[in-house]
Amino acid sequence: MKTNFIVDEVKKVGSEVELFGWAETVRDHKKVIFIDLRDRSGVVQLVGNESLRGISCEDVLYIKGLVKKRPDHMINQKIPTGEVEVEVKEFKILSKSEGLPIPIDTDGYEIDEEIRLQYRYLDLRRKRMLSNLIIRHKAIKFIRDFLNERDFLEIETPILTKTTPEGARDFIVPSRLQKGSFYALPQSPQQYKQLLMVAGIERYFQIARCFRDEDPRADRAYGEFTQLDLEMSFVTQEDILVLTEELFTKLVKEIFPNKKMTKSPWPRLSHSQAQEKYQSDKPDLRQDKKDKDELAFVWVIDYPLFTEQSESDYFHGSGKAKYAPSHHMFTAPHPDDIGLLDTSPEKVRGLQHDLVLNGFEVGGGSIRIHDSKIQEKIFELIGFSDAQKGQFNHMLTAFKYGVPPHGGIAPGIDRFLMSVLSESSVRELIPFPASSGGKTAVMQAPSLASPNQLDELGIKIVK
Repeated sequence: MKTNFIVDEVKKVGSEVELFGWAETVRDHKKVIFIDLRDRSGVVQLVGNESLRGISCEDVLYIKGLVKKRPDHMINQKIPTGEVEVEVKEFKILSKSEGLPIPIDTDGYEIDEEIRLQYRYLDLRRKRMLSNLIIRHKAIKFIRDFLNERDFLEIETPILTKTTPEGARDFIVPSRLQKGSFYALPQSPQQYKQLLMVAGIERYFQIARCFRDEDPRADRAYGEFTQLDLEMSFVTQEDILVLTEELFTKLVKEIFPNKKMTKSPWPRLSHSQAQEKYQSDKPDLRQDKKDKDELAFVWVIDYPLFTEQSESDYFHGSGKAKYAPSHHMFTAPHPDDIGLLDTSPEKVRGLQHDLVLNGFEVGGGSIRIHDSKIQEKIFELIGFSDAQKGQFNHMLTAFKYGVPPHGGIAPGIDRFLMSVLSESSVRELIPFPASSGGKTAVMQAPSLASPNQLDELGIKIVK
């Protein structure tokens, strides 16, 4: 068993060590051969005789050798292990490698993305991609530790759930036991986290997988993404903003110490102010937009609760509904505007809050409706039929039994990291993302189901 990484083992100058890793480079100087051995932690130079000549780049090796100080003129200041080398006493080639189909010694931007995704397990060997995965791990761990210290419970919610009209297309999954019925993959845990508040959990979070059948773009992966899902009871919008700002301010200082925030506390803009001044509800407030180390967080609040519909409405499909939710149908109206629901719904503000970073919306949330009468009114205004209202009976029933005021936020992990690291796409932060054409990296999903599988599900493919 490998007990330590290379950077730990090579601190033991004068000691014999065992190392495992990949041959990153092989330099044959006839009687002396140098190999850079790489593992996740870094590289170290191996030195040996002609017996190493059978080793090729990316071969997987076992090495037993002596850690020695390098001569002063041979020290490599560019790597943490540059003051030492390992004199090879024994070695074994654990696995041979063919020539790689893509180079991995560059940042990879010059390679066609479809090819990179086809060989993602090789693409992830490059330093930039490994660094991104390590940063992602550290950020998620920081979030978990931060919320744990504040008495949040991490609770998983179902992946197989119910299709409901929430704004984006669902991925649906056929049921074998109930032929003709379908599960949906969750667009978010929105309804479950609200039900957890009814259950008395009070402080919930989840590093949640979310699934939406939306067209891909640079800041949105096709199919699935990861978000911090967070919900609290007995809170105001101010409580949510303060907690979120503290979390991400401390996360940046801990994980990204070289990054500088433009302003702290973060500015707050109403939706109308943002549109009037910046012509955008996702304004980029950096002082120098070419500075990759500048982070300009801003809150955008006081969104209209509704957007007006013209010829068609996604939720109803009949063209008769005049309004659609600006955020989602569970967002609470501003308490000062509740009377306008009956007279001027277009003037009602919602208790919605969007977190914007360097021109990207990296999170959104709201105070939720906890009054079933107001929820019914929202359904009426967005043109829900009785059948569509019936899809939310579980929520309306739960709200009969004492539901606390509650609200939350759901920052996107992928998009947040993309923005902080100035990456060109969220796919640079996802280990195995789908391609722009919707195919899952490496696996070439989706694929055809066999006739037997389709028969078992009661499904017939119509061409």
